[in-house]
Amino acid sequence: MALNLKPLADRVIVLPAAAEEKTKSGIIIPDTAKEKPQRGEVVAVGEGKISDQGVLVKSQLKVGDQVLYGKYAGTEINLEGEDYLIMRESDILAVL
Repeated sequence: MALNLKPLADRVIVLPAAAEEKTKSGIIIPDTAKEKPQRGEVVAVGEGKISDQGVLVKSQLKVGDQVLYGKYAGTEINLEGEDYLIMRESDILAVL
């Protein structure tokens, strides 16, 4: 997927996973009760962060990584009809 958006510094762009439509037992969840997804796929990564010593610290993430992030992490944007999140690398909790 070619994304015409390049994050700066230690920021990453994440495509959130779709919200669950049903529970494990088969109960359909209405739109008003759906939880925000907390996992997604990294679609773009910034260069990295400049440390206090002036050295560039490269990002540990790469495009295609499946990640977990905080429930209210990042800033939501809509680009080419798709919703994305821009967040700092430190907002990402784990790589799956």
